Amino acid sequence: MTRTPLLLTVFHVLFAVFMLAPLVTVVLVAFTDKGYISLPFDGASWRWFRAILDNPDFVAAFERSLGLAACAATLAAVLAVPAGMAIAWHRFPGREALLGLLLSPLMVPPVVLGIALLRFLTQIGGSGTMTGLVAAHTVVVMPYVLRLVVAAATGFDRSVAHAAESLGASPLTVFRRIELPLILPGVAGGWMIAFITSFDELTLTVFVASPSTQTLPVKMYAYIANTIDPLLASISTVLLVLTLALMVVLERLYGLDRVLGGKT
Repeated sequence: MTRTPLLLTVFHVLFAVFMLAPLVTVVLVAFTDKGYISLPFDGASWRWFRAILDNPDFVAAFERSLGLAACAATLAAVLAVPAGMAIAWHRFPGREALLGLLLSPLMVPPVVLGIALLRFLTQIGGSGTMTGLVAAHTVVVMPYVLRLVVAAATGFDRSVAHAAESLGASPLTVFRRIELPLILPGVAGGWMIAFITSFDELTLTVFVASPSTQTLPVKMYAYIANTIDPLLASISTVLLVLTLALMVVLERLYGLDRVLGGKT
């Protein structure tokens, strides 16, 4: 068994500490008993977690972000699955151009994309509406789903589907019983990343959202511009716990190596 060099181990430890230190700091600040950001503090308290429930604007923004992220991720998956299967399994004129077009939101700065979507949605009367917000987020998160679907579909053994077709299975049955279940880890991984990305999206949402459709990141951004207290640290801690819970569920269902790697 090959041992990891000491210098490499030290580097990995320092890198992990560097990445985790801000998160640990935020979690610790969330338990302060002071009315301001303080670390270290005299005693731990649930004060700022109870303050979340006492602020209906944050609760409403959280529910809105949750619904928005779920809708955007689901729509992105519905669009990315057929597109990814076609790109991975077929060769046709314009295939590379289509793939580049669908992945292009990853290469456009969020500010530019936000202004462009604001202009487009204003022209069609969708600016400031939840429908327009869902459409904008779907455009942004679809590339994440598509990449994992293409990766999963590329590693799919097509002979299994051909065997089912030769035995009389219809295309819909082959897709529902064979193809979709085998690429499902990639779809689930893409959906998870799309959900988290949509939930956390700030820059684009600032342009597209209205005061009545503010998401949680926009609400937090507006709050911190005027007030500095541990309330945002407690909200961030709750979001961190929910993200970890989602990761644990996916690990139990599929395994994170399959989900995030898009493996079949």
